[in-house]
Amino acid sequence: MSIRVYKDKEFQLLDDVYDPGEDSFLLVDVALKEVRPGEKVLEIGTGSGIVSLFVKDVADVLATDINPHAARNARLNGVTAVRMDLYNGICGRFDLIIFNPPYLPTPEEERLKTWLNRAFDGGPTGRVEIARFLENIDTIIAPGGRILTVISSLTGIDETKKMFEEHGFSIELVASEKVPFEKLVVLKCMANKKK
Repeated sequence: MSIRVYKDKEFQLLDDVYDPGEDSFLLVDVALKEVRPGEKVLEIGTGSGIVSLFVKDVADVLATDINPHAARNARLNGVTAVRMDLYNGICGRFDLIIFNPPYLPTPEEERLKTWLNRAFDGGPTGRVEIARFLENIDTIIAPGGRILTVISSLTGIDETKKMFEEHGFSIELVASEKVPFEKLVVLKCMANKKK
């Protein structure tokens, strides 16, 4: 276990949990601008819980991660977190859903045989988990709800936007940052106000 700091918050990081980097910090910054007091927020793929750690000061947050070490890590950092695959088993609707998907295109030979693989392995295109996330998203997003998701230029920004549009979302690119070998972007995906 190690201690990390971002902005004014100190947080713990366990082994086999994604070490927050530029993508996580970009998502924290956007989420803080987007979240409204008292909203119901769901963070999927919480990892150490870094995003929820900041958002929970403003809203009612529930976080999930398939990695048991990550769910435990988020709880150690004061986040209400459960171990589950995406949002399977969640009842209720959320005003804001935050999703840091495994978005890197990952060939079979580059996959790790640890839980950490689930944090970055987006399948051959980088969009496999994003497609799974969208399958039943209408069951948990509130009318007029929003999704914040971070992806890489390696994932295919236009292709990812199209996936969300095909599920009825209007898309706005709200942040971007150039890092070595890729560009990171945060998409704000807005659901139709009628359900």
